[in-house]
Amino acid sequence: MLRQKPASSELVAVIVSIHVKPDCEAEFLALLTPVLDAMRNEPTFINAVLHRDIDDPARFMLYETWASHDDLIQVQLKRDYRQAYEARLPELVCRPRQAHVFQPMRGDFNFLAAAYR
Repeated sequence: MLRQKPASSELVAVIVSIHVKPDCEAEFLALLTPVLDAMRNEPTFINAVLHRDIDDPARFMLYETWASHDDLIQVQLKRDYRQAYEARLPELVCRPRQAHVFQPMRGDFNFLAAAYR
């Protein structure tokens, strides 16, 4: 999924694109939800936002921010709470997920709870 990078403790953003098979959306979300809930408690976790394509309800994009790329690769991706999700995901997707790592340069936020209702 993510390639090993040189040692880095800098903030990283990961964008993961996932296209699930038709009629697999509910199972996908049922497997992903506990992973996202558990990630929230990790010390290097900053945030995660799950998006759904407005034109294709089987396409998802997950935006994650972590305090350390090394910790993400060496620790977080190996957490036990990810096992059920990782084991089942290949059978739920149309194609392998794509993950890209970015270094955040600027953040602008307007935290309105109503935007996510």
